Amino acid sequence: MVMQMESAGMLEEFVTSRAPELREKLVLQSVPLVHYLLARMGLNQELGSDYEDLAHQGLIGLIEAVDHFDPRMGARFSTYASLRIRGKILDYLRTSDWMPRAARKRARLIQKTINTLWSENLREPTDDEIAVRLGLHVDEIQKGLADANRVLVSLDALMETDAGPEGSLHENLRDEKQANPADVAEAGSLIEQMGSALLNLSERERLILSLYYTDELTFREIGKVLEITESRVCQLHARAILSLKAMMNHD
Repeated sequence: MVMQMESAGMLEEFVTSRAPELREKLVLQSVPLVHYLLARMGLNQELGSDYEDLAHQGLIGLIEAVDHFDPRMGARFSTYASLRIRGKILDYLRTSDWMPRAARKRARLIQKTINTLWSENLREPTDDEIAVRLGLHVDEIQKGLADANRVLVSLDALMETDAGPEGSLHENLRDEKQANPADVAEAGSLIEQMGSALLNLSERERLILSLYYTDELTFREIGKVLEITESRVCQLHARAILSLKAMMNHD
């Protein structure tokens, strides 16, 4: 999702004038980006009041993006705003009691079990194998995978830095022509390692990752393409990412 073309002039004018009315217009017309990113994270309005709280956090991130955006750094506003919005949502999820402690514990146990089973079998474990190892029912594993997906499981996390929210986002988004050669080499090695790991996933999981990260579909949209539920897409996405992490840690 990108900012509407007609917004470019308004954005440039706001950066120069800092007029309150332009700030308000920029925020209001970008609100759909907040809901789009929530959907991309598998967070929908079925969460009720929790969804409203998450949307509010995303809105705060959007407002901060409008206030701090500097076009001289070479990043598009939509990219910068997306990182700000997502960062606020993730911070809220990490620091709030949004998910019950038992659900968090189960998600962590599933992640550890996937790591263990990968080390033992050198392949991606099935839901049944995870369930047997943990002494749980398969439906509990699938629920736990959906929870894990909401506990910030993301392919992006494999390449995230520890940089803080102020200014550092622009540094991560600076012109590619100014890239540090050492950083490029390190990222290239990581991408190559990830590419090899992807080959060990099932065809359906590779397709889900492609539709999500390349085509930028939401989990609901992917479910329609594959004719499975949004919840099942969340589960498969989480298991794929946790398996990738296990493979890369093993290497």
